[in-house]
Amino acid sequence: MFRDETYQARELPAETQNPEPMPDVPQPAPAPQKKSAGRDLTAAIGVGVGLGVVIIASLFIVKAVFVGVIAVAVVVGLWELTSRLQERKGIKAPLVPLAVGGAAMVVAGYVRGAEGAWVAMALTALAALVWRMTEPPENYLKDVTAGLFAAFYVPFLATFVAMMLTADDGPWRVLTFLLLTVVSDTGAYAVGWRFGKHKLAPRISPGKTREGLLGAVLFAMVAGALCMQFLIDGGRWWQGLLLGLAVAASATLGDLGESMIKRDLGIKDMGTLLPGHGGIMDRLDSLLPTAPVVWLLMVIFVGSA
Repeated sequence: MFRDETYQARELPAETQNPEPMPDVPQPAPAPQKKSAGRDLTAAIGVGVGLGVVIIASLFIVKAVFVGVIAVAVVVGLWELTSRLQERKGIKAPLVPLAVGGAAMVVAGYVRGAEGAWVAMALTALAALVWRMTEPPENYLKDVTAGLFAAFYVPFLATFVAMMLTADDGPWRVLTFLLLTVVSDTGAYAVGWRFGKHKLAPRISPGKTREGLLGAVLFAMVAGALCMQFLIDGGRWWQGLLLGLAVAASATLGDLGESMIKRDLGIKDMGTLLPGHGGIMDRLDSLLPTAPVVWLLMVIFVGSA
């Protein structure tokens, strides 16, 4: 039914019709929010220390044991990468030939140098192509392309760490490589967390800032100068400055590269194997592209022997 137009609203009390304005009550200021690292730092530090002990012990006790550590990291990294590709994109990169060939690639690089690494890479690629032929031809090109990418990205780049180890001062070269990469990441995090205001690549990794990149460069250059002067036979401090600059650039690009992959896959981490860190691939992102850079500059500066 329609209301009668002559209907009058019930008259309210005067104090309700014209309420007196309430006095302004001061509101408490919002508590400042602290910046958060976004991860369990206690677990991350504990895992990092544990990994460091394993790496240092194997590196300076028996070189072959450290080669085994690299091979294990490569196999686990390949498993994480291929698993995420299949889960998120339906891409079935052939894991078995990649894992076997990847481990062989690391050993070949240690035993036969760059020539052995290239031969092992070629055989791994061939094995991946043949292995995938045992399944239906649908998506064959997509699967083997992903397999070739995985073979290059993980084991082939890791092979340069094994090749660094073959020099007389190989353990110190590898330690320098690890220290500079870690210092670069730490400098980027510390400076970016405290002073970061200008985004470096917001579409790829919103957390990275230009200030953080500057911190990575400064920290890595200082560490590089110290390492080349005191750890590497025949090394000079100025070579360490160049080495640190190159490491900061390659480590940052490597981190951005994996961030690009994870954004495409729609995931935060490649795995959950390492509490506070994610997966093995989340720790290798800066190391993998940095390995050939450090190997090459070491050869140029002090030779390969």
